[in-house]
Amino acid sequence: MTMLVQEFRTGVVPPAERWDLWQDVATRTHVPNLLRSERSDDFEATMRVLPLGDLQIAELDLPHLDTMRTPRTIRRFDPEVLQINCHLSGDGMLAQDGTEGVFGAGQLIVADTSLPYDVRINRTSQRSTTVVVSLPRARLPLPPRAVRRLLAVPIPVDRGMGGALYRWLADVARRADEFTDADVPALASVTTDLLASVLGRCADSEDALPPESRRRALRTRIRDFIDRNLGDPSLSPATVAAAHGISVRHLHQLFAAEGEAPAAWIRHRRLERCRRDLADPRLRGRSVHAIAARWGFTDAATFSRVFRRAYGMTPTDHRHHHTGRNW
Repeated sequence: MTMLVQEFRTGVVPPAERWDLWQDVATRTHVPNLLRSERSDDFEATMRVLPLGDLQIAELDLPHLDTMRTPRTIRRFDPEVLQINCHLSGDGMLAQDGTEGVFGAGQLIVADTSLPYDVRINRTSQRSTTVVVSLPRARLPLPPRAVRRLLAVPIPVDRGMGGALYRWLADVARRADEFTDADVPALASVTTDLLASVLGRCADSEDALPPESRRRALRTRIRDFIDRNLGDPSLSPATVAAAHGISVRHLHQLFAAEGEAPAAWIRHRRLERCRRDLADPRLRGRSVHAIAARWGFTDAATFSRVFRRAYGMTPTDHRHHHTGRNW
């Protein structure tokens, strides 16, 4: 199957032609705007675009850039989408609908293509990396007035659901070349649910979210929590449920909807991390027991037994198979 991601690099043409190339690419992948840059004489930038049906995720790495959306450019073409910018590094400013917000790494900011806006990337920094999600306003299950109140308002995404969204977008952007057509529905659905949950909380409109969207967003948050705490030997369905303010029974119901059990999922994720580390030649100086302990397995015999049951070979045999070394 062919990869979905489309990658654009201005570095493929001479410096004098890079600015024109970027303007052409930006217009084709997003919307027509007026662009200006202090680095237009040698605009070195990259863009990776992941099309997911009517939703798009794009990662941009670029120097100073001013983007203005005017009534004229709106009349020229307006897909009526929201552009949600998740800033990974650098800084910027967005002015829209009477609000002006300064944003930096670890923050989210929302723009509406149907209204004029002024965006300035790298007001003080040299380069910025941002992940831009573009999706139709109608796709987001939130009241339009609630969303409008959030335009140009910096939203922190360093904890809770915001943190889960930040890590999700950063990881999807980083792994964009791994996805195929079969992944599109799941990628679009999870992205929409996480955005709706984060923006809904900020607009005090979470109650307006459909119940299934809330459940999917909670499942994603729980799995993110599990992945971040795999090394803690005390991680269990009980501690996971307590960390999210739900009962163990509710946790089991959430996982049962996808044919899984929480304890089995935790064990599976731990085993996957161990399998990866055992096959990593950079970690060949670390003992099998140390790797198991790193990911929450405190008993060597138990670890060896469950590993063999899952993968059909012992941890040591797996390591020998991948490193070609005897230990």
